Amino acid sequence: MSAVGLKHLFAMPGLNHYQLHLFSEFDSFKKALQHINFFSLIYSYSDAREERRSCLAHLRDFAFTHGHIQRIILVADEMEARLISHLSPSRLHGVVSKSLTLERLQNELMVLLSETLRINDNMMNHWYRSQSRMLSPTERAILRYMSCGYSIPQIAAQLERNIKTIRAHKFNAMVKLGVNSDVGLLDAADIITHLSARESRSSVLSKPTFL
Repeated sequence: MSAVGLKHLFAMPGLNHYQLHLFSEFDSFKKALQHINFFSLIYSYSDAREERRSCLAHLRDFAFTHGHIQRIILVADEMEARLISHLSPSRLHGVVSKSLTLERLQNELMVLLSETLRINDNMMNHWYRSQSRMLSPTERAILRYMSCGYSIPQIAAQLERNIKTIRAHKFNAMVKLGVNSDVGLLDAADIITHLSARESRSSVLSKPTFL
């Protein structure tokens, strides 16, 4: 969602009493953080894979350094919202799809912004937290290797399993996550690697919005 779109959204009744600050670079936000007491961060998720990975890494680190500030992600569609809600339920206050109608998008944000102290206490995150849908350690390992560019034969060699077994685990992960393509599974792999873990850090955070 563009800066113009966000300004229009927050000019609507129900959201127009919030003071909106727009930043395109993380360094600019860090400077503003020194003299502005933000209570919410709304990140408009990029469709470009590298920018998305950078977003996830910075948002993950931000949760550790500024856990008192609410964190909301605006994602491209319902599938991506489902993946993030399912794979990282303890890190975010809310995940909202930009594919919603303007009225529904407004209502989702109004609800989330009114519950700044209640992390993940919305229906979407509860629905996708079902333990029966959680990935196994092997399935998570396969997705992490996929995010790093490993092929199925290479993953099989790393995990000391045969290729058929790795493919079976990959299929099970797709069923649990509700995706039907390698692209969808790679999205999930990026989320697991860059939002759930804390091993790596990037230096650029793009297109965030802070309140």
